[in-house]
Amino acid sequence: MAAAASSAWKTRWLRPEAYPIFAATGVAVGICVMQLVRNITTNPEVRVTKENRTAGILDNHDEGRRYSRHPFRRFIDGKSSEIMPAINNFFTDPSKS
Repeated sequence: MAAAASSAWKTRWLRPEAYPIFAATGVAVGICVMQLVRNITTNPEVRVTKENRTAGILDNHDEGRRYSRHPFRRFIDGKSSEIMPAINNFFTDPSKS
């Protein structure tokens, strides 16, 4: 009986058509886990140990700046927010064509 139920589950969910939803869900879960770990380990407002929790409110602006200016944010600073700027410029600026 259990083998039949396992076989029915496999035939229903483990099809090639279902792989993209598994991949998208896996990426989303991975991003969530990465953000949770980042917040727990580096966020200056999160205090996990009891000794740190007793410290109260700290005015540590340098630590907060380091947390908010993470490497990915520094990488995208100054870059265009357009997805395809060359195509956008081609269609919006007729003087260049």
